[in-house]
Amino acid sequence: MSRNLEKNTAHLKQLFSFGLNKDFSTREITARYSNKKIKLFFYSSIVNSTKIHEGIIRPLLEAKGENLNSIITLEAIKELTDFDSIVDDINSGNVVLLLEDCKTAYSVNVADFQHRGIEKPENENAVKAPKEAFTESLNVNISLVRKRFHDKQLIAEAKPVGNRSKLDVTIMYIKDVVNNEVLENVRERLDQLSVDNVRNIESLEQYIEERPYSIVSSLLYTERPDRASSYLEDGYIVLLMENSSACLVLPVTFWSFFHSEEDRYLRFLFGNFSRLIRLVAFLISLLVSAVYVAITNYHSEMIPPDLLLAIVSARERVPFPVVFEIMLMEVSFELIREAGLRIPNPLGPTIGIVGALIIGQAAVEANIVSPIVVIVVALSGLSSFAVANISMNFTIRISRFLFIFAASFFGMLSLTGAFLLWVMYLASLRSFGVPFLSPLSPNYKSTNDTVFRKIIKNEYFRPGQIKPKDSRKKG
Repeated sequence: MSRNLEKNTAHLKQLFSFGLNKDFSTREITARYSNKKIKLFFYSSIVNSTKIHEGIIRPLLEAKGENLNSIITLEAIKELTDFDSIVDDINSGNVVLLLEDCKTAYSVNVADFQHRGIEKPENENAVKAPKEAFTESLNVNISLVRKRFHDKQLIAEAKPVGNRSKLDVTIMYIKDVVNNEVLENVRERLDQLSVDNVRNIESLEQYIEERPYSIVSSLLYTERPDRASSYLEDGYIVLLMENSSACLVLPVTFWSFFHSEEDRYLRFLFGNFSRLIRLVAFLISLLVSAVYVAITNYHSEMIPPDLLLAIVSARERVPFPVVFEIMLMEVSFELIREAGLRIPNPLGPTIGIVGALIIGQAAVEANIVSPIVVIVVALSGLSSFAVANISMNFTIRISRFLFIFAASFFGMLSLTGAFLLWVMYLASLRSFGVPFLSPLSPNYKSTNDTVFRKIIKNEYFRPGQIKPKDSRKKG
């Protein structure tokens, strides 16, 4: 930067295409305290104009003082010495002040990006739990977390990502609990990102995950601030970004996807009963279609005679093999599910119900599928909704097709082999160095919060698999 105000001004106007860029604004005033010119630069569409007038312009015009820091009444003033920093700050919603006969610029945060208000979670509903969800404002989201966890050791560290459009990724952790190796691993991955722009946390997940081709996610995506706070307390790391109404939690295990935050709010028996139902739904959704294919094709002796006669009678006029029937209905169910998500909200439930009824009934009457197959696929599809996490939901749906395919070869023999390979694959995964099936396998010192949980006052330890600095929760 130069000491010449006009020269700096001309360069900045050129960088921001002043005149062509209609919301890039500049204002010149003469400060009373120094009797020198000061120029302000900002984007009028992303700043709080009242804050600029009351906190910067009026004090500069009216107040007396020794320097700029003693006159401007806003919270933080940052000194900048190069144009790259100035450009980044203006793009982030700051106002930048250039002074006459001065090689230093001053930046003040007056950002006012528009966003939704705080609403209820849409994808992680709970009956007995707080009703607040993250919104698209980073500051609001940090506030929602701090509201739930009052600790001076709770750190919100900013890390800029993106070469062209720089956005901050906020890393939140408890300083005296978090595992430093995992934290350093996260910092390195963010530093190594070399992309023009990372728009939100959903894109960031794909940039920093370990296995992009895996059918299992290695980061937990949640829109509940209470859930994020709970993980922070246990020593996990939470990532937040502007423009995202959710956060990422890491490292994670299989059980993180299986659990619901409401499990912690329900009494011991109620919470575990809920988990048992979810486990049954998980297995039904994953295996029931494949088991039906295996038994009807290769192990008909396992079916009671009356049921076997009913199945044979129902399939009497169906010209296709069982595996084709199942695949046809599974694909139809996926189509209805996908269509229900994409069409306008008022029509969604109607299309789902009407589509399922009409297609199912018409397929049976046309002898394309048997009624039992419709029941099996409906049971499989409905059970998948019990697993609320969207990443695990996709894992189940994709794995289900693999198991159906496997069962069509040698029945239960090939299905068992495929299931064992699937479990071995899960056991081989790691999330930021943490085994995916821990603390069950391998075993770590923890509260053993896997399928079932303990009484809450008997939970003495933090999850040992993430190796927190302070593993004991209470004295």
